[in-house]
Amino acid sequence: MTTATLNPYVRFLGNQQPLSVLAATADRLKSLAHAIGPDRITTPPAPGKWSARDILCHFADCELAFGFRLRQTLAEDNHTVQPFDQEKWAAPYAGFSAASALAAFAALRDWNLAFILAALPAHAGKAVTHPERGAMTFSTLVETMAGHDLNHLAQLERIAAA
Repeated sequence: MTTATLNPYVRFLGNQQPLSVLAATADRLKSLAHAIGPDRITTPPAPGKWSARDILCHFADCELAFGFRLRQTLAEDNHTVQPFDQEKWAAPYAGFSAASALAAFAALRDWNLAFILAALPAHAGKAVTHPERGAMTFSTLVETMAGHDLNHLAQLERIAAA
């Protein structure tokens, strides 16, 4: 299996270091949310697309999921991560505020980053399995997080620029 199969977000990383991306994301999100502004934060860029608020909620949800995956990877031998249906998780986003999502994400990211930094490099190669992507490592999860960040940051940048 190729790196891109294990981590479909690796293409967004390029030469960027995953830990640097993870450390910078919360501030980038705050800046982009400010640039988008309260008048546009809940407006989808096109029919059927997520608004900036929805993307911020997705960031918070994913940070919860990634945090659990990272911890279970270290806590169990041969852990298999649980995928989730992002559209079903997104169903209540219309009732959430962008500010709450951003605050939740920033706090969770800070906590997860501390966990990651404490785990690396000693546990970088710890095995984990994704049911749709196959065998991975703790480091692959970290790289996936960073690539996922960059993918959705690019979406928010396009919304901010519109």
